[in-house]
Amino acid sequence: MSVSDSVLEGIGKVLNDPQRPMKERFRALFTLRNLGGETAIKCISECFKDESVLLKHELAYCLGQMQDKRAIPILRSILENKNEDPIVRHEAGEALGAIGDPNLLELLEKYQHDPAVEVAETCQIALQRLNWISKDDSKDKLSRSKFASIDPAPPSAEDNVENLRQILIDESKTLFERYRAMFSLRNLGTTESINALGEGFRASSALFRHEVAFIFGQMQDERSVPFLKKTLEDVNEHEMVRHEAAEALGSIATEECTEVLKRYLHDPRPVVRESCEVALDMSEYENSPEFQYANTLLTVQS
Repeated sequence: MSVSDSVLEGIGKVLNDPQRPMKERFRALFTLRNLGGETAIKCISECFKDESVLLKHELAYCLGQMQDKRAIPILRSILENKNEDPIVRHEAGEALGAIGDPNLLELLEKYQHDPAVEVAETCQIALQRLNWISKDDSKDKLSRSKFASIDPAPPSAEDNVENLRQILIDESKTLFERYRAMFSLRNLGTTESINALGEGFRASSALFRHEVAFIFGQMQDERSVPFLKKTLEDVNEHEMVRHEAAEALGSIATEECTEVLKRYLHDPRPVVRESCEVALDMSEYENSPEFQYANTLLTVQS
């Protein structure tokens, strides 16, 4: 789909307007991500001046999913900015890993021991992803997942649920290995694999727990709702994990999901309450005849 720069800039104005509801700005962001190109990257990059940690984290995620090297300078500057929220810096590190440029190895090595544990762990995983890509035998395996995402780690070759569960919960293994087990369990999509993934919420790493919630959102399977509901309701849980649980509930979009999301629309943590707002909007679209949530703005702009 070819869209003019003026249309892209119009969508960018929606994204960059702090007076707009967060749900509208998210739709604008997803539309720009799907359309891609230099102007879309420019519009997304300009939004990093915003105050919303949730929105900035999503900006970084979308730039990584676009896999366009022209996004590297802005992502690098976010990762290097120690004044930026760790949630945003972590997402910038993951995005750089998703782009997969071998020239990023030195940068990621520098931040794999960052004082912010979320940032350090993310850069460790991104480094191992880049090293994995560099192996000759990995080229044919590195395809987009059936969930249309660029994953932080490739699924492992193992397909036995119990073996994968053991890897998932084994804290002596690297996060990269455990992520590979996680994505394999996602791809299996059985009751057993979902229950195994649910055990991942007991991991010591908030980054790891947040990825489990994200994966449940991708799967959109009602069998994961009890795990996600419990996570969102735990006010002592890291906001990065609770926010991801909220968005996952929005993707699953059952009446039960909507009910629990409405309860946290006024959560004291901005990242959580904004996530619930966006998640309820996603839920509305999941239950409507709209073909694609992300491209609804095009009809307005064109």
